Amino acid sequence: MKRSRWFTTIVILVLAALACNVPGVTSNDVGIEETRVALAVQQTSLAIQQSTLAAGGSAQSLPPLAETYTPYPTYTAVPAGTDAVPPPTTVDIRARIKSSNILIYEDIMGYPSLLPVVDNTINSMSFSGGKVINAADGLGTFKQHANSATPWDLMIVASEVRSSFSGEMFEMMYDHIDNGGAVIIELWHLDKIASGKIAPILSKCGVKLFRDWTRDPKYDPFDYSIYWLDTSHPLLSSPNTLQAPSYPYPEWFGDAGDLLELSSGGDAVLVGGLHANRKSDYGVVAVCMGGRMVIQSFSSHDYEWDVVQPLWVNYINYTLTNHYENVP
Repeated sequence: MKRSRWFTTIVILVLAALACNVPGVTSNDVGIEETRVALAVQQTSLAIQQSTLAAGGSAQSLPPLAETYTPYPTYTAVPAGTDAVPPPTTVDIRARIKSSNILIYEDIMGYPSLLPVVDNTINSMSFSGGKVINAADGLGTFKQHANSATPWDLMIVASEVRSSFSGEMFEMMYDHIDNGGAVIIELWHLDKIASGKIAPILSKCGVKLFRDWTRDPKYDPFDYSIYWLDTSHPLLSSPNTLQAPSYPYPEWFGDAGDLLELSSGGDAVLVGGLHANRKSDYGVVAVCMGGRMVIQSFSSHDYEWDVVQPLWVNYINYTLTNHYENVP
């Protein structure tokens, strides 16, 4: 077998030498012929190896084949500090919203002649799996639940009744906000408590009192129409495309609410206000804390139910969505 292998090799080399010296062959033809011979040599070498293996030869004694290039695998670098856990999907967030723990202070529930907006909105959204507590106008009950061990996802304060007011409910809300919780605040009496227990919340949000807002019996309704300051804001489009409360049907005269303006230190944005071209003051709806907080400084019952109730659905959906996008 060895003799046959050497003989074949010598024959191939002789043929290659003759091919290079054939008369009339140009340099280009020589290059082509050399390529053919090289291929023949490689094929013959392979044939010799196969013959040797078939005859019981050892693979270790075979001459090495020409090296071929094998590309290295490609790796995608992961930036340092990134979390390997994927962010929650839309389906995950919807499921978590449905099972939220929600604590509510809604003082209008003590007035049977008026339909409570928050309570009816919550019932329409079919929450299940979590704990939903509406303390109505029971400030002590609200404080008791707020200080319990329940991990509340959303706290709501809806204060409309003009016969009394308080700022105590905001004292226990600050830690909830600081821990990533969602918050919705509706109040008409900010001018009376702005420097009290709500002050740290306003400062963290980035809003402050601009001025009081009053209404007398001879009011012009269009002076109390609300305009959306940014119609592309996500608060106004999910799940409802919202109509602005543009024409009031007042339940209360005298104190209509308060007007807000932006301040330093937070990320607040005015979404609704009295003038379409005033983006930093005359506000009545503001969002802040990365979308976890909404402040409304007018009373819901001063506007049409069919306009206000979808607004509250969006408030709840918007704040809880941003809460769950930032909480593991």
